[in-house]
Amino acid sequence: MSKGRIKIRPYQDTDFPRLCEIHDRARKDELALANLEKAFIPLIIAAKRENLFGYQIAVAEYDQQIAGFVAFTKEELAWLYVDTNLSGRGIGSKLVAYALQFLSRDAEIEVLKGNLPALRLYEKFGFKVKKRLSGVMPGNEQFHVTVNIMQR
Repeated sequence: MSKGRIKIRPYQDTDFPRLCEIHDRARKDELALANLEKAFIPLIIAAKRENLFGYQIAVAEYDQQIAGFVAFTKEELAWLYVDTNLSGRGIGSKLVAYALQFLSRDAEIEVLKGNLPALRLYEKFGFKVKKRLSGVMPGNEQFHVTVNIMQR
């Protein structure tokens, strides 16, 4: 599976249904790692609650199919999801590398406690856990979460 088959491009409105599919499957896995399965909210709702479209969004295509997406500002890498059927093919790494071009040196990433795959991915790019915070889950405030705040 060659990493050369991955192309990063700007988000288009027509991408949203596929982003929903990718997010919803991957988010369930992410929440399971933190024992928060009941906190799942589909992207069709979470996108509005958590202001997805207030971020710059890029999508990864793998063999000309949308395979993942990243959303960020200069200060924060806020969303990163890859099609769970395509894990391990470098798609997440390509998306992080793309976003790093736009992030400030002190940009932050929040990673749910228990999400070791995400921690390892960001560590490959020089991010380290700087602190842990506990509080309510943004967009689903009835759930208590602990997050690792990572910075380079």
